Amino acid sequence: MSLAFDLYWSMRSPYCYIALDRVLEIRRRYDVEVKLRVIYPIAIRDPGFFARVPKHYRPYHLLDAQRAADFQGLPYRRPVPDPIVQDIETQVIAAEQPYIRRLTRLTAAAAEAGKGLDFLDKVMRLLWDGRTDGWDKGTHLADAIDAAGLDSEALMRDVAVHPETYDLIVEANQKAQLKAGHPGVPLFVFEGEPFFGQDHIDVLVWRMTQKGLTART
Repeated sequence: MSLAFDLYWSMRSPYCYIALDRVLEIRRRYDVEVKLRVIYPIAIRDPGFFARVPKHYRPYHLLDAQRAADFQGLPYRRPVPDPIVQDIETQVIAAEQPYIRRLTRLTAAAAEAGKGLDFLDKVMRLLWDGRTDGWDKGTHLADAIDAAGLDSEALMRDVAVHPETYDLIVEANQKAQLKAGHPGVPLFVFEGEPFFGQDHIDVLVWRMTQKGLTART
């Protein structure tokens, strides 16, 4: 019998991008279902978060994300533009957030279509691998969605016409994530047990192996 785990994900998280290849490898290698559950970044869920953290929080976060990407041998650069509209000096999060809301709704729509991981495979790289300035301009995003095996025009139209449908899905994911036991991403939840962070992927596989995880044939 196939196993399954929930994967809580943010499109703005560098650590999600750093985990991406290993998540895809789990899907490729093992008989396990990965249930993608996208959520909004902490900047949207808690706009005051960055105003409360110590001054060393952001510098360390930037350093550590680059280091973790280098350790994994990944091309890496923060997205241009940042999916979150934020004043870096004051840490104030803008009221209007056109990038991250659209990205998150599109991810939810892709997951509903059964193509969530394929979407991540193309769109997260577009954002994070450093090869594309202005990922939001031209056909960059549409091309990535099409490359994931989805109809970008239909997906974008659906999200634009029915944003509330996908907001409800994301809201339900966020509530389920908190119930699972941790607010961070990437978060893997297997049989009710949470595993937080890209550095816990091997522990997740170890636990699933204890429960009968088998290789795909």
